[in-house]
Amino acid sequence: MTEFTRSAQRSRLRDLGTVDLVVIGAGMTGAGVAVDAAARGLSVVLLDKGDFGSGTSSKSSKMAHGGLRYLQQKEFRLVYENLRERQRLLTNAPHLISPLPFLIPLFGSGGVVSKTVTKAYASALRLYDLTGGWRIGRRYRQITRDEALGHIPTLRADKLVAGFLYYDARGDDARVALTLVRTAHEHGALCLNYASVTGLTRNSEGLVVGVTGRDHGDGSIFEISARAVVNATGVWADDIFHLEDESAPSRITPAKGVHITVPADRLPCDVAAVFPVPGERRSIFVLPFDDSTHTFIGTTDTPYDGDIDTPLCTADDVAYLLRAVNAATSSNLTSDDVTGVWAGLRPLLKPRSGTEISERTADLSRRHQVESASDGLIHITGGKWTTYRKMAEDTVDEVVSYLGRRRRCTTVSLALSGSGPAPSTSDAQATYLFHRFGTRGSEIAALIARDPSAADTPITGLPHSWAEFEWICANEMVVTVEDLLTRRTRAYLHDARATVLAARSIAERVAATCGWSPADIDAMLSSFYATARLELSTAGLSIEGLPE
Repeated sequence: MTEFTRSAQRSRLRDLGTVDLVVIGAGMTGAGVAVDAAARGLSVVLLDKGDFGSGTSSKSSKMAHGGLRYLQQKEFRLVYENLRERQRLLTNAPHLISPLPFLIPLFGSGGVVSKTVTKAYASALRLYDLTGGWRIGRRYRQITRDEALGHIPTLRADKLVAGFLYYDARGDDARVALTLVRTAHEHGALCLNYASVTGLTRNSEGLVVGVTGRDHGDGSIFEISARAVVNATGVWADDIFHLEDESAPSRITPAKGVHITVPADRLPCDVAAVFPVPGERRSIFVLPFDDSTHTFIGTTDTPYDGDIDTPLCTADDVAYLLRAVNAATSSNLTSDDVTGVWAGLRPLLKPRSGTEISERTADLSRRHQVESASDGLIHITGGKWTTYRKMAEDTVDEVVSYLGRRRRCTTVSLALSGSGPAPSTSDAQATYLFHRFGTRGSEIAALIARDPSAADTPITGLPHSWAEFEWICANEMVVTVEDLLTRRTRAYLHDARATVLAARSIAERVAATCGWSPADIDAMLSSFYATARLELSTAGLSIEGLPE
């Protein structure tokens, strides 16, 4: 097996013969397709024009869940499939995915809550459990007012009557996406980030027989011969549709989802919570970040018609989320409390009727669709990251059918890279490293054991150590400062300002490992600073004191 480094993957690309499959897009879906295909014994190349998981797959609500609200849309099969796949994630990647209780607070007047509301929630949660929620090993239950306050102390005590507790799961989406890429690599796939596909190659019969592309690292052009190609580019799927036919109708409806982060001491919670949006048929989530230093709030679900490469959180988005939280709690959050923001786009399928999309993009199905053309180009669109494995299975079934191979899917019980027994210790550092890096966390712990100063944390208020940054740069195909601080770690999402202020010292510390020159660092930091200033200012947040 070649090293999981970009230089090793590029060297392998230069000597590549004809492969069975090229997968375009290394988000959750594309990486899942690469895992499934490689595990079935196909030769696979996985390419992404940006970093692994840098699109939607690093900008979700970080929940592996069934989707309670889909029951309202009578999407029972979808919820069943979601919950089944949630359980497979818990089994196949226990270091990355963990169960999480969800609280639905019940508010009322004079200590009384509407019996109609209580009955409606109870019926929905009972159905959720029956549809597959029970697989997690816990069923929903009603809890008292004091129990609810024990989980979220700032709930509106003057209106809180009781609550419901049910169970789903959470996981760091970017870490899951990267782990899928690494799993594909371990099964023989060639995986390369910052490598754009610029064209499809066809033979005299019109069949797709490869791709052309450009390596963003050195600007070189490459060609890959392949027996089939999968378009797994999510919200960018139309770009592939339009490679050969610019007049082809768009098939994707982007919907924007926005999240904000606040310090945990301003909105303390040891469970997730579902808060209704006053005056609307919507709800938002409040979740503790995995390191418990911050709490994040989301999400919006609105139509989007801007630049799909740069969705942004606006000041109105921030105000919308804060209003919903402040209606349910006494935290009295303001924009001054917000330390991080992120916006992502869901690749929803356009309705077949072609009718105009309303503001209720939340009503559009999250189902996926596999389009298998007889010319060797297979498209996988729609879906949600919880069900990436099933989406990949359906896609690769089409691939092997086209190739005339009889190879069954093996990913139902395939452990993802880094899976293994949790450390048999109560040490907080070992537990933290395991839930980010799995069994490889022990390698970071070994670095700290050799040099205790490597345990120091360069970003104020965040747990990421020098050893963690250095190990990541040596082992996880980091290309830019943004890769390191936004996706390999989620430091920027937790506290954007503190991360920006520490970025130069971190970049200079890992420069030798990453092969960055002083000029490289200056260029990357200039881009990173500009991104931070744009994202924070667009969200109506202060950028005072940030470098330019």
